[in-house]
Amino acid sequence: MNKRASFGSKIGAILVAAGSAIGLGSIWRFPYMTGENGGGAFLLVYLLSVLVVGIPVMLAEFAIGTYTRKSPVKAYNQLSPGWKWLGYNSVIVSLLISGFYYIVAGWSLEYFISSADGVLYSVNDFHQHFAAFTSSWREPLYTVLFVLLTHAIVVMGVQEGLERISKIVMPVLLVMLVVLVIHSATMSGAAEGYKFLFKPDFSKAFSVKTIVSAIGQAFFSLSIGLGCMIAYSSYFKEGTNLTKTSFSVSLMTFFVAMLSGMVIFPAVFSVKGLEPTAGPTLLFETMPFIFAEMPAPALWSSIFFLLVVLAALTSTISFHEVLTQYLQENHNIARRNAARITSLATITLSVVCLKWDLFFDAFDAITADVLMPVGGLLTSIFAGWVLDREIFRSEISNHGTLRAKLFPLLVITLKWVAPILLSIVFVWNLAF
Repeated sequence: MNKRASFGSKIGAILVAAGSAIGLGSIWRFPYMTGENGGGAFLLVYLLSVLVVGIPVMLAEFAIGTYTRKSPVKAYNQLSPGWKWLGYNSVIVSLLISGFYYIVAGWSLEYFISSADGVLYSVNDFHQHFAAFTSSWREPLYTVLFVLLTHAIVVMGVQEGLERISKIVMPVLLVMLVVLVIHSATMSGAAEGYKFLFKPDFSKAFSVKTIVSAIGQAFFSLSIGLGCMIAYSSYFKEGTNLTKTSFSVSLMTFFVAMLSGMVIFPAVFSVKGLEPTAGPTLLFETMPFIFAEMPAPALWSSIFFLLVVLAALTSTISFHEVLTQYLQENHNIARRNAARITSLATITLSVVCLKWDLFFDAFDAITADVLMPVGGLLTSIFAGWVLDREIFRSEISNHGTLRAKLFPLLVITLKWVAPILLSIVFVWNLAF
């Protein structure tokens, strides 16, 4: 039997896991969710959601992955055969998300290229530009290009592909984000933007809508509840500190999301007629208006959309890896062939979503509102009630070499707190 591949370093493991978490969820989804849910109030509840629910569920997934050293389906089957179907949930979620996520990733690639060559700023109406692009042959072209780019990285393997790219992309992404934050700080609306982002309106902070949205955003941005962290942690080196890694990944994700807000909201408040509540089109239909008001708009727009491309790539790699790993381990298919099957399936679903908007919206709603909350809920229940307590403690403490004083609190959170909160999220999403 071949020895299982592993990441070459602990920092590599952190960057790969962080890359899965820091994707369009932080750069694209977080700003418009914050804009729609009261700014600082949402930021505060989002941070609490990451600490109270996100980190415990991530720790549970890490423990499952490092103990079994298997893909989600085989991991759950090994620990409790009756829960094998929870592993299949991760496969279904990753496949359905891929169907629409690559389309949005393709938008970012097109906007980077059209910014760099000056085409974007030769048009009179950015709304019309977006509509023209999404109804042309270029949209499927950029979608397929993004799938092929992701495929090329995944097929190279764990160390040469996933880890090496993450070690390059993540530092570049963070540097670019800081440069944009500094630039946004010089804009006329910076003070008002910071006030919107950082001053909570406590009348909104603990409304059911804000809490539900923040918990949902925490799961979406941290890539938990869909098996990515089980898949990645199965490649962790022996001796990886799971608690430290989960805190590093989660806080890095929160930090990037906050920096994204510090880029976007000062810019939004600097241009008359724009609102922070613009919704999902905030990046692609609103940001070009903002850059057009700046000196050297093509330069700043290119930097921003390259940032979005890199963020999207780190997430598409994780979805692709979950599916490739599943085919490789559960059907004994060579990694290269498994990656090919995954890419073909992804392209097929993306074409379906491109041709019929109904499927784009349905896949988005099913994954974000149903399958991911259910996956997180059941992962919490599994870790809190089913997973052998000694196995769990052993993985968290690195087989007794680390202190785990907060382990009882972790178990209580997974048994009671997380399931109750995630049940509320699930019911609210279905009802409203």
